[in-house]
Amino acid sequence: QVQLVESGGGLVQTGESLRLSCVASGRPFENYYMGWFRQAPGKEREFVAGISRRGGQIYLSDSVKGRFSISRDNAKNTTYLQMNTLKPEDTAVYYCAAGFRLGLPSRSPRDYDYWGQGTLVTASS
Repeated sequence: QVQLVESGGGLVQTGESLRLSCVASGRPFENYYMGWFRQAPGKEREFVAGISRRGGQIYLSDSVKGRFSISRDNAKNTTYLQMNTLKPEDTAVYYCAAGFRLGLPSRSPRDYDYWGQGTLVTASS
């Protein structure tokens, strides 16, 4: 089993920044790729960013390219989502996820095996 705990969400003004953290425990962190997803009220969960096991491959959704970045520190069992220039449409619950079954991160939530409890990000206009 893997436990994932997110932190760093909150209420910000449009244009401001936040950094989300996700700390993993239970299995060697470098064994799995990581992803960040978000879900706004009434909408499906959507892919935001993914990072490979050693951090060499990074994927971002088109809606956040140029504003968000993903990174990981395997020594700290932690993955990060740096969010800059936040917009009201970024408002959602953000989830981190860990996957084992593929060679590289996937954009589909079905390819992830473990999920955190989520952290709320609100960008107010």
